Amino acid sequence: SSREHKSNFKKSKEVCLSYIQDAMLQKQWKKAAEFMTFYVESLEKDFSTEYMGPSEMIWRIGTEILCHHPRSSMKEFNSFIEQMKTLGVKRYLKVCLEHAFHLLCNGQIDEAYQNLSLAESWRFGEQTVIQDKEMKLIQAYRGLLDYYSWCKQKNILLEHGQDGFEDLSVEQEMHRCFRKAAVNLKEIIKIPGVWDLFVKCYVDLLEFYGDHNEARQVLNEYAYNSKFPANPNAHVYLYQFLKRHGESKKSLISALKILHDIAPSHELMIDFNTMLQKSKKRKKRRLGLEVIFAALDYAGWKENVKAWRCLARQVKQIAISEKHLDWIKQEWNSRKSWWPAFHFSRYLAKRDWQGNESLSYEKALVAGILLGKDCKYFKYVSHQGCKAQVKRFRILKKFVNKHNPVYLRICH
Repeated sequence: SSREHKSNFKKSKEVCLSYIQDAMLQKQWKKAAEFMTFYVESLEKDFSTEYMGPSEMIWRIGTEILCHHPRSSMKEFNSFIEQMKTLGVKRYLKVCLEHAFHLLCNGQIDEAYQNLSLAESWRFGEQTVIQDKEMKLIQAYRGLLDYYSWCKQKNILLEHGQDGFEDLSVEQEMHRCFRKAAVNLKEIIKIPGVWDLFVKCYVDLLEFYGDHNEARQVLNEYAYNSKFPANPNAHVYLYQFLKRHGESKKSLISALKILHDIAPSHELMIDFNTMLQKSKKRKKRRLGLEVIFAALDYAGWKENVKAWRCLARQVKQIAISEKHLDWIKQEWNSRKSWWPAFHFSRYLAKRDWQGNESLSYEKALVAGILLGKDCKYFKYVSHQGCKAQVKRFRILKKFVNKHNPVYLRICH
């Protein structure tokens, strides 16, 4: 019957699609391409299928197969994408954008720029308004390519400037690219979102032409506007800008404080800790200890010698003065149940000693103060250091033995 035929036809399409997906997962691109051909043919025979559904599937799957197929060429890919652009106006701009990305990945920058320019001139009734965000993305990426051209012209001028070479046409082309790039980049970063690359390029343009106030305003807006999602990089860019322009320590600390709240494991926490330790204010030194403890909570920091040196230096100062032992106690209370196994096991002591003597020294000092002279990590490292007749390890052992009462005060 007609109903049974339609049911079987639907099942065969679903089975074919599952074969395609399995082949892609196993990276069997030739097999996936064969099944894809059958799938497209079946859709052509299926008059009941809604037009908009399969077309996106064909676009997504077909693009993936062509990107990985060993016998695929740019000519075939371009031909396929051009066909996909005609399948549905709702996805026209998205397909154009993906086409531009593929061209860029294959080094065809001029072709990508032309593709984006054509997409920017596209109009289709109400769809133009509906796809306003996609259109802004098209314009923004074209702005990035204008920025790329600006960089090329700038480098030509800088290279030849030392030889007294002056080419007015190069300079004019450079300024033309700047104006085009600035307009499009400025527009996209007004929309709440994550626009790291666009912001960096726009700020670079502004700084080159000496518009530091505008650059600062852009970075402040990107970092502090509540409409934008929380983004560690926004505060990194602001901090780097402030540092480049010799801003006060107060401004730098303020920028890094928010970065610490969002991403306590960021690599700039070393800089943050160093600045805080140099402060005369007790509150900031206390924060410095909190910052470095928090960073070392993350596995990516376990072998960071600089981080352990920062913590060892501050812990040592507190142990000698016996002031602010409560700072260490507060930080240690929430970690004493898991840091010994995470950082200070005998296995880690052996591995660290064999791999990095400086790391094992800094960690042993911290372990000795936090866990006492009977700590497995401290005992192993100090024994190996003294056995190897390394002077600083003998001094380390004496220091920890002398200040063992500090451990007793911290742990109780």
